Amino acid sequence: MSATAIARTGEELLQLVSFRVEDEEFGLEILRVQEIIRIQQLTRVPASPAFIEGVINLRGRVIPVISLRRRFDLPQVPADKQTRIVVVEVNGSVLGFMVDAVSEVLRLPTSAVEPAPRIGRVEREYVRGVGKLENRLLILVDIDRLMSEAEEEACVELTQP
Repeated sequence: MSATAIARTGEELLQLVSFRVEDEEFGLEILRVQEIIRIQQLTRVPASPAFIEGVINLRGRVIPVISLRRRFDLPQVPADKQTRIVVVEVNGSVLGFMVDAVSEVLRLPTSAVEPAPRIGRVEREYVRGVGKLENRLLILVDIDRLMSEAEEEACVELTQP
């Protein structure tokens, strides 16, 4: 069903940014995304948690950058020209999530979302569901549950003077 046909039926649509980490495609609510930037020089912070790649200076603001490959326990690969940092607000903190590539902005009817399955490499607590597209599946990320409170606090500490 096309977006126009869905709009006519009055069905609620999710607007998502889709991105790729390894061979999987993920979706994140577009309203949560502040911006998407190309990979830039990261400053490593000594003794920071392993999932934190480093920090960047984004228009005068220090932002921790989290590797979703590390967060999802996937093998590390060097950044390339497709690598992006998705800047989002999570529980009042601005964080960057490093992804392999950003694919597209899309609309998905809520009826095309199934509950998260009980299997897979990504822990279920931060998967909102699985979106069924015509020929592929999209793992919907619950960005507020992606990191524990302690991990969020570790990120906030990096931005304090």
